[in-house]
Amino acid sequence: MAKSNDGLIAIVKRDCPTCELVVPVLERLQETGTLLTVYSQDDPSFPESVKGVIDDRTLEQSFYHDIEFVPTLIRQDGGKESERVFGWNRADWEKFTGIQGLGEGLPDNQPGCGSKSVEPGVPEQLQARYGKVPMKSRKIEFSEWDDPVEQAFDRGWTDGLPIVPPTDDRILRMLSGTDRSPEEVLGLMPPDYMECTVEKIAINAVMAGARPEYMPVILATVEAALNPKFTLHGVLCTLFFSGPVICVNGPITKSIGMNWGHNVFGQGNRANATIGRTLQLIVRNVGGGRPGEIDRAVFGNPGKYTFCFAEDETDPEWEPLHVSRGCTPGSNAVTLHHGHGTQAFADDFARSADQLARSLSMSLVNELHPKKAQSANVIVAISPEHYRIYKEDGWGRKEIEEALHHYTTRPGKDLIKGAHGIDAGIDPAMAEEMVPKFWRDHGILLIRAGGTAGLQTAIIGGWGGGRNHDEIQPVTHEF
Repeated sequence: MAKSNDGLIAIVKRDCPTCELVVPVLERLQETGTLLTVYSQDDPSFPESVKGVIDDRTLEQSFYHDIEFVPTLIRQDGGKESERVFGWNRADWEKFTGIQGLGEGLPDNQPGCGSKSVEPGVPEQLQARYGKVPMKSRKIEFSEWDDPVEQAFDRGWTDGLPIVPPTDDRILRMLSGTDRSPEEVLGLMPPDYMECTVEKIAINAVMAGARPEYMPVILATVEAALNPKFTLHGVLCTLFFSGPVICVNGPITKSIGMNWGHNVFGQGNRANATIGRTLQLIVRNVGGGRPGEIDRAVFGNPGKYTFCFAEDETDPEWEPLHVSRGCTPGSNAVTLHHGHGTQAFADDFARSADQLARSLSMSLVNELHPKKAQSANVIVAISPEHYRIYKEDGWGRKEIEEALHHYTTRPGKDLIKGAHGIDAGIDPAMAEEMVPKFWRDHGILLIRAGGTAGLQTAIIGGWGGGRNHDEIQPVTHEF
């Protein structure tokens, strides 16, 4: 970093009315013999009437002096700053310089403008170029002839889609989205159980195309995924279809622009797409979970690229998912489900809550297999039009959940092995019992989501590992 001269230092730019205003003041300072060095951020010929203006279009000196506003006037002695003023205030400048009568004919006070060094995206580039970069991860250098995107494919860093190259400035910008230390370890990422730091998460968030403001959700998602109850290692290594499905609740869903409406499980929303993709890239690049290696899924599912969405919390009478699972009302939270494809349920004829619940239950009992019970958890996402039917009959979350559990509980004799000529089924000893399809406490994760037109409900099926009630569960993490 080049250091500037002692004496007075002025940082200005032509594209600033206040900098134009103080040109006569800078002239006066030079006329009095004051040792003055002027750096211009955008035009080395400005100010024309001031001698020895230095080109700072690289913004190196602006970065070195931590300039937030122009004009800024700094006193430097022995290579160290002793004081500064910014903007234009006659009394402050006269006191600062010890020269009376500065700026005759000018207004007494006029605020300055923002420095070019603090414009969006610029501080991180300057820090990467001129400052201290805190990253500890191994840096990969490419030649000027290499295409970083193609290199990422060749090195196995991608999920099959192009990534955003994680340059120093992009990583720094991503880290600006959290006040947590880049060196903080959130846990050991399976399957290789490598340390998962905030820095590594930020790198993969850059690669996924996320924005810095998504970082609180991304960090919470990783923490939820590393909760032993979620058994991320198991869902990664299973032969089954499933992968992490992320449901986000709370005010942050609005502030970062997540989608809970039309096409909620589909393409088109950056926050939804990149938050989910970040987790999958972290599993791959930090944990070493690659398809065909430790990831042994027979089919997988498209959600293993990304599967993330927000719940529709626009109806104040509805109890959001995270609140139903013990979180504070008004808080932010993520819920992770071991899920796979979306099963469509469409009933255009039901006009009562009870009738609709009975109808929906006919689809729910088919999850994994019609004769399996308490094997998988499901997300049930009710569209606004189906929700209207429930609400008109006075049903809320508790009533809907109770009805779905009731109508998916069936006689054991119909589910036992061999019943109806099908070998699959439950233990014949349960033939005389009424057998619930889902665990009562977390088997059905009920949410509101989707577009405003269409009498539809979506079912996101779950991993068969859910049969291990105490070891494998959906996880909700408040942040």
